This record gives sequence, C-alpha cells and structure tokens, in this order.
Amino acid sequence: MSVFGWLNDQLLRMTWLNDLVGAAVAAIGFDPDSRLGGSVQFFVYDVIKIFILLSVLIFLISYVQSHFPPERTRAMLGGRSGLGANTLAALLGTLTPFCSCSSIPLFIGFTAAGLPLAVTFSFLISSPLVDLASVILLASIFSWPIALAYVAVGLVVAIVGGTVIGRLGMEGQVAEFVRTVPVSGGAANMTRGERVAYARDQVVEIVHRVWPYVLIGVGIGAAIHNWVPADVISALLGQDKWWSVPVAVLVGIPMYADIFGTLPIAEALVGKGVGLGTVLAFMMAVTALSLPSLIMLKRVVKMPLLVTFTGVVTLGILSIGLIFNAISNWFI
Repeated sequence: MSVFGWLNDQLLRMTWLNDLVGAAVAAIGFDPDSRLGGSVQFFVYDVIKIFILLSVLIFLISYVQSHFPPERTRAMLGGRSGLGANTLAALLGTLTPFCSCSSIPLFIGFTAAGLPLAVTFSFLISSPLVDLASVILLASIFSWPIALAYVAVGLVVAIVGGTVIGRLGMEGQVAEFVRTVPVSGGAANMTRGERVAYARDQVVEIVHRVWPYVLIGVGIGAAIHNWVPADVISALLGQDKWWSVPVAVLVGIPMYADIFGTLPIAEALVGKGVGLGTVLAFMMAVTALSLPSLIMLKRVVKMPLLVTFTGVVTLGILSIGLIFNAISNWFI
C-alpha cells in the first residue's frame, strides 16, 4: 500500500475507528456480523467519523472563508459577466459550507449590488451543491476519483445553469424588494485571533444545525446496509433501470438536509448495487433542490424564474446521473 493510501485509510476512512467500534460492539455482546450488531457498528462508526471530519474541516474551511466575506466576494464578481464570471462565481460558492437556505441571503445581497443574474445563480447553485468539506467527506466514504468527479459535475451544473438562466433574460423576474435592499460597505479586516474565533463559532453553529440530519442519515444508511436485501434495492434502483435516476431526484427534492446527512445513505446505496449516477443525482437533488429551499427562494424571485431555475437544475442533475451510470465502471 502506498503512503497516500495508508494516510487516506487512517485519516479519512478511519479504518482504525471501524475496527475499534467493531471490537466494542463485540465486547458488549453483539455480533458485528449479525444484522443488529452490524447496524450498531455502522451507526456508531459513521456518526463519530462524520462529526470528527466535519468539525475539523469546517474549522479549516471557515478560517479560509473569513478571508472572503460577502463584501469581498461581491467585489471580486463586480463588473464581470459571461462564462468566466459564472465560473468564478461557482468556484467562490465552494467556499461557503452551508445549505441552500443559507445561500439565499447572499443571493439577495449580490442581486441588490447589481451583479448579473447569471452570476448570482451560478453562485446560488454551487454554494450548497459543492463545498470543500463535501470533497473530503466523499473521499473518506468512497474514493478521491468519485469525490473529484462529484465536484466537477457540480460545478458544471452551476456554471451551465447560471449561463442558461442569464441567456433567458429574466432579470425582471426578481422580487422588487430585492433590488432595494441596502448594500453594506467594505469588509472589515480581521485579526488572526478573530479568524480563529469565527472558525470556532462556525463549527459550533453548523454542527448544531446539521446533527439531526446526520443522525437520521446514518440511521437510514445503517438500515439499508444491514436490513434491506441487495436484490430488492437492485430491482428498484439498479444501475440497469432507466427510471432509477428520475426516482432518485423525485425522492431527494422533498427532503431537507445537506450533503453531510445524505452521505451515509449514499454509502449504503452504493454498497447495495445502486448506480453511482443514481446516488449522485439523489445527493444533488437533496442539496440543490430541497423543497424548503425552493419555498424560501420563492420569496425573492417570481414564479417563472423559480420554475426555470428548478427545471434547468433538474435537467442538469438528470443528465449527470444518466451519464455517470453509463461510465460508473471507470470509478468503481
């Protein structure tokens, strides 16, 4: 095994933690190879691993993010347009480890500052869909090629989605109050101590916000992993089923969670033979098109723009899901 592979197993996958939890489960009288014992091991191991990685990653990313407050991000995007601006907006969206509901206030601020609609929507799509923390967590559960592929396709959806919305000329479909929202001035410089405090506060805030979804997601993943027969899952969502990707998107949209809550479910589904494209489509639908976030977005845009946004992103996710199901043997 290479040094990189060893570090990946020990630091990201935390195989030592899985062995430790398995030994603890056996010590209290459960057989880790049984359904119940396996469920307990899966649940405890994934919960501990996700919260350790989540806390470390959010701290580091929030420290970096403190250098890119909304005012600075807005200034970087100001005066830009076209594909390059959409790409930059999508990349800046990866520095915001939040759900789509948290991205909407930034969308309002960018729109009020006069940024093109295409740019603001590229940011709005990318922000919940692709963040640096999700890359590391995806790599810890699957592999680096899958994690990087997810990021790449997420950025493509954000860039293409923003470009299409911009080309449709729907600037008049933004709620009137959005363009009159006062725009704050320049960003205040933070000391190193203030950045550390900010990063620490972000860890507390985000963990407090996502822990129920992580527990629910891990619980569902444990149930799928140990209790649902693989042939049942394969019959419903097998890679050879043309309807698997649309069903995954339809199931994902009503859910309200972030990528941290969907990862354990995705891990269990892939383990049961569900296509990689189907799993990626499910994760993207939950993070980019959750019903609560669409309801919030409806408050700041008019219905034609909301329908267009939902349709463009849905088509992008469906296309990516179908393509990845066709080429998943490249990754698994």
